Amino acid sequence: MRKNIVAGNWKMNKTFEEADDLLFDLAESLKDLELENEEVIVCPPAIYLEMSTDVGLENNFAVGAQNCASEASGAYTGEISAAMLKSLEVQYCIVGHSERRKYYHETHEDLEKKVNLLLDNDISPIFCCGEVLEERESEKHFDIIKAQISESLFGLNAEELLNIVIAYEPVWAIGTGKTASSAQAQEMHAFIRGLLSEKYGTEVANEITILYGGSCNAKNAQELFSQNDVDGGLIGGASLKAEDFLAIIKSF
Repeated sequence: MRKNIVAGNWKMNKTFEEADDLLFDLAESLKDLELENEEVIVCPPAIYLEMSTDVGLENNFAVGAQNCASEASGAYTGEISAAMLKSLEVQYCIVGHSERRKYYHETHEDLEKKVNLLLDNDISPIFCCGEVLEERESEKHFDIIKAQISESLFGLNAEELLNIVIAYEPVWAIGTGKTASSAQAQEMHAFIRGLLSEKYGTEVANEITILYGGSCNAKNAQELFSQNDVDGGLIGGASLKAEDFLAIIKSF
C-alpha cells in the first residue's frame, strides 16, 4: 500500500533561530499524532539539514534536501553531493522543482543524473513535474508531463522506481494563490499513474506515491487528498508555520 505523504519545502526561508523554533514547534505538534500510513517530511535549506535530522530522528518526521548536485564529487564550488546528504542521514531529496527548472535551467538529463546519484546513496528522490500556464492553455500539458517523466525516470527499473515519490506541480498555481481544482489534480495524477502503468505495470504504478504541489493549504488539502490518485502534498508557504502545516497533515 502506497504511503500518504506531506512534505514541507521551506525554500530559501528562515534564519537559524527561526528554523530552530519551527523544528521544535513541529516536533511538539507531531509528538502525540498517530501516523499509520502517513509520513511527514521537512525539506529545509541545506545549512539546516544536520539540525533537522537530529530533531527528526528523535521525533515523528523525516528530512529531505531541496536539491543535490548532478555530479558525484569534484571541483563544483557551492554544490552539495548526494553522498554528503547521505552522511547527514537525509532520507529524501527534491529533484526538478519548477523553480530549479526555470531559474537554473535544469534539463531532463541533469535530473536523470541526480535521481540516479540519490538512489545510489539510498535517498528517495521527490521528482517534480509540471506545466506552465501557456502549456496548459494550449492543451500541451499532458505531453509536457509525459516528456518530463519519461526522459528523466524511464531509465530506471521497477525496483528503483519504487523508491521514487512524484510531485505534480501545476506551475501556474505555485505562489500565485491559484489552485488546480480537485478534478484537475485528479485528472493529472491519474494520467501520471497511467504512464507508470504502461511502462512498469499496474502493480508497480499503484505503489508510487504522487503528491500535489500547487498552493495546497489547510483549506483545500482535505478535498485534494480525498481524490483517488492524490497521495498528499508538497507544501510551500503553508509549511513555514507549524500550525498550518499540522492542519494539512491532519487532512487525510
